[in-house]
Amino acid sequence: MHLSARRRGLAGSRLKAGMTTAKWERETTMQDILEKLEARRAEARLGGGQKRIDAQHGKGKLTARERLDVLLDEGSFEEYDMYKAHRCADFGMETQQFPGDGVVTGWGTINGRPTYVFSQDFTVFGGSLSETHAEKICKIMDLAMQNGVPVIGLNDSGGARIQEGVASLGGYAEVFWRNVQASGVIPQISVIMGPCAGGAVYSPAMTDFIYMVKDTSYMFVTGPDVVKTVTNEIVSAEELGGASTHTKKSSVADGAFENDVEALIEIRRMFDFLPLSSREKPPVLPTADRPDRIEMALDTIIPDNPNKPYDMHEVIARIADEADFFEVQKDHAKNILCGFIRLNGSTVGVVANQPMVLAGCLDIDSAKKAGRFVRFCDAFNIPILTLVDVPGFLPGTAQEYGGIIKHGAKLLFAYAEATVPKVTVITRKAYGGAYDVMSSKHIRADVNYAWPTAQIAVMGAKGATEILYRSELGDPDKIAARTKEYEDNFANPFKAAERGFIDEVIMPHSTRRRVIRAFEMLKTKDVQPPKKKHDNIPL
Repeated sequence: MHLSARRRGLAGSRLKAGMTTAKWERETTMQDILEKLEARRAEARLGGGQKRIDAQHGKGKLTARERLDVLLDEGSFEEYDMYKAHRCADFGMETQQFPGDGVVTGWGTINGRPTYVFSQDFTVFGGSLSETHAEKICKIMDLAMQNGVPVIGLNDSGGARIQEGVASLGGYAEVFWRNVQASGVIPQISVIMGPCAGGAVYSPAMTDFIYMVKDTSYMFVTGPDVVKTVTNEIVSAEELGGASTHTKKSSVADGAFENDVEALIEIRRMFDFLPLSSREKPPVLPTADRPDRIEMALDTIIPDNPNKPYDMHEVIARIADEADFFEVQKDHAKNILCGFIRLNGSTVGVVANQPMVLAGCLDIDSAKKAGRFVRFCDAFNIPILTLVDVPGFLPGTAQEYGGIIKHGAKLLFAYAEATVPKVTVITRKAYGGAYDVMSSKHIRADVNYAWPTAQIAVMGAKGATEILYRSELGDPDKIAARTKEYEDNFANPFKAAERGFIDEVIMPHSTRRRVIRAFEMLKTKDVQPPKKKHDNIPL
């Protein structure tokens, strides 16, 4: 039955029942108001209209609201500023009004834990940022800071709204300022799900983690057309700022996923590792994995040949709860591994040299990657497990000219300033300055273990012998004897253990149990750093 006809029928029946005409009119008016509200909500949910939604789907992308449906628990999203619209009257903009102004903001839950979110809507003015668009984002960032809750931003924007000029630029700066204030206070996660260009890139750049979607997202300060005009280089958007570029070369992004759905599901997975703010401890999840589990395979994982590699991923998997390792920046600086695991249900950050790549040497890229990860863990009360197999710093003019001294110091600085519980396990090589840098006892690691296969020395036996006994280099037999003598003395963990630099030489198969017990003991660690405004890390 048509609604108006149904009303007339109801009107007759209610009047017959004795309802006054005035009361019926009041009820009818309220019904109209509720219907108008629902109509306005429906209009806002449509964004830029069905045609543009179809175009978004045609590119293999979800809409702003569909993304939130995947990211958040079902029915948990509470939206703010649904009807907010821009105030621009230039260039005929007063005739183009869309409720929400190109961004959906509010809060919801991920596996029951709250987070504030914003999701840019490319169907409305290409997701471009206006003054009011920025105000919506700033509102939820302020609330997130106030309430100690993370912020997740889903970016899909053509950049500043040109029609608004400096007002749009001012909006960006307001967001940037809040990114800085929130840094180290609440986790900030950016997911690039479309274009992100010009000033728009700097907000994600100041967040803790950036993830991209392959083939449909890109980031750059200046686009291909500008690059061609200024430098005569011809480059595509994908080559210039696509997911592959930023996950492998520039290290701007921490990871890339095949499509919108996979990206959002993985963000949900990572979210479970993180505390809500710096005021809280990381979450503890129930696990069926026994804390005293023995892994006999670790006793034979180190090859007999000291120059033969093995995969540190396998060591991490055998230590972690249920072999679950959420790796960060896995496609960049593969000679070091960073990511999150759980030990007896509690989140732990892992930094581990990877002998499979560059023999596990530290270089510019790996030092920057690990240094930033260590600082994140320290800011958010996440204990750090360091697995060491490092023959030293990568030599060469490219490294020296590129500033390996300053970049290597970033990792050293990060470990030395970190006050969270720190446990270190040396599996094989720990040579030279790299031994010091990788969370050694001297820079205040709390518990330092070594496997019996550990070799802790200034350098490898061959190099040390050639320096110490340079005059005997012409006699191969003598050099061989000297090399063996050096190996017998230093190719083991006991010299360091005699000095107290190693707390215990442990059996590899017991590593999980020993590390879990160490972190359990360190839960009450309380270290107060010297009073100062802030440090001056070698940037």
